[in-house]
Amino acid sequence: MKQGSPVGELIVTPDGSRTAQSLRFGEAYGSRHGAAAQARHVFVEGTGTDQHPAPRVLEVGFGLGVNFRATLAEVARRGTALEYLAYEFDPAPAGVLRAVGAGGEGANHPAWAALLAGWGQASPLVVEVPGVTLTVHFGDVLEAELPQSWATALYLDGFSPARNPEVWTPALAGRLAQALAPGGVLATYSAAGHVRRTLAGAGLRPERRPGPPGKRECLWAVREA
Repeated sequence: MKQGSPVGELIVTPDGSRTAQSLRFGEAYGSRHGAAAQARHVFVEGTGTDQHPAPRVLEVGFGLGVNFRATLAEVARRGTALEYLAYEFDPAPAGVLRAVGAGGEGANHPAWAALLAGWGQASPLVVEVPGVTLTVHFGDVLEAELPQSWATALYLDGFSPARNPEVWTPALAGRLAQALAPGGVLATYSAAGHVRRTLAGAGLRPERRPGPPGKRECLWAVREA
């Protein structure tokens, strides 16, 4: 498998969490205003995963695992089982994931330790520990066979539409909409009008909501039951 996408300097954000600069896309993987805060507000809370009794999460753009760790911390707090399916086209080196996660929320979870131990060994990477099943496919989500009507939450986190337009197309949005279970919620940090229209065109009901620190708005979109 391809592994080791070039990554720039690590960035300590105001909430104490870390992110890093992607040299491929010319953007930080997470918010410079608070990477962990963005993960919790936009994705974990924005999709209702913090309240779901048995969340099934599909993530487009696993990145440095910040959203996964935030989700791990939440389900561990509640004692809730988690199924997590992610797609990552350009994986960063394991050492970067380890450095970004060190001391952060979810970093002491057995699933995170197992992910670091297996990162780069095979595709897909499958981690199974009590209460958590994680599968990470290292490849192009545009070519992947997505589950149908499966995800209670969908984290669309593939860099900005300007930098990575391939994951913001109507074609992929339609496939992602079908991967959501009825009542499932897609969340993204983007609040661009064309993204909202694309999600609506895919049959979802998008709404703007207040953004995390440093951002006025983000989007979530529901697949109606």
